[in-house]
Amino acid sequence: MSEVKVKPHDKYNHVYIVELEDGSLRLATENLTPGHRVYGERLFKIGDKEYREWNAYRSKLAAALIKGIAELPIKKGDKILYLGVATGTTASHVSDIVGMEGKVYGVEFAPRVMREFVTLCDIRRNLIPILADARMPHKYRHIVEEVDGLYADVAQPEQAKLIVDNAKYFLKDGGYLFFAIKARSVDVTEEPSEVYKKEIDTLKEGGFEIVDVVHLEPFDKDHAMVLARYHRK
Repeated sequence: MSEVKVKPHDKYNHVYIVELEDGSLRLATENLTPGHRVYGERLFKIGDKEYREWNAYRSKLAAALIKGIAELPIKKGDKILYLGVATGTTASHVSDIVGMEGKVYGVEFAPRVMREFVTLCDIRRNLIPILADARMPHKYRHIVEEVDGLYADVAQPEQAKLIVDNAKYFLKDGGYLFFAIKARSVDVTEEPSEVYKKEIDTLKEGGFEIVDVVHLEPFDKDHAMVLARYHRK
């Protein structure tokens, strides 16, 4: 454990800035499960609390925070539906933020990846694994309750349509969305800027008000993070 300084982020609640011995700065969250790493991240023990480095090259949400996205509405006790949870790198930091009062429902289509996520869920009891195709929200409607937020990081075409379909089932009126648009997954032949525009238009048609969009370079090429609010029609 290095000797470091930790202070709350001045813009994002439940996010921390770690100042390393060399003066460099890192994002972190307070570790919900002290002593446990998720993806090889560094742990920092300060007093009776432990913090986990939040690596922006491994997590698009961390990259969006570094790029200055307008707000981080995730808070203690929130329930979140996470589409494309993979092995749970970003979801683990969301788990830190919502705490044991909250829940993160993690939907993943790939069984091999889901096995890793299930192992993480055994340690982090506020993570709930769902092996399913996010294009078919009716298949997990018996598991997921109404949620405060939706997070989507899916590698398939029609990403925005899939989000709108899930929002109709699960997202409360006024709920928030974080959407990592992967331009090359939507259409490899089109310019990323055109892909972003089309996906955002689909969100608007589906009841979302766009709050902010940030591009994630240099952390992720041809990716943008959209923050939006949902208004039920």
